[in-house]
Amino acid sequence: MSETLPPCPECSSEYSYEMGALLVCPECAHEWEPAPAEESAGKVIKDAVGNVLSDGDTVTVVKDLKVKGSPTAIKVGTKVRNIRLIDGVGDHDIDCKVDGFGPMQLKSSVVKKV
Repeated sequence: MSETLPPCPECSSEYSYEMGALLVCPECAHEWEPAPAEESAGKVIKDAVGNVLSDGDTVTVVKDLKVKGSPTAIKVGTKVRNIRLIDGVGDHDIDCKVDGFGPMQLKSSVVKKV
């Protein structure tokens, strides 16, 4: 049974076992949840045209974006450099700093990789 279960993250014991939804180490009594398989695979984030995005990419905005609290909008073609991919609020999955507007989160569906 210990062949398929991961070792204890606290003491590296290979004798971990399942107890309900948790994994337990009999040597140090540490309990932890097993990591889901899909979390380790990572989520693939694509731009508006289907290009795969990664941290540090430069993207351009493909449509005008109204910014709450600002009288102006982010115009089409605005370049955003050095993006970070996150699991943000709602559909927002890009954290970035837009020149003239400051830090904000964008949706990947409104940008295109340069």
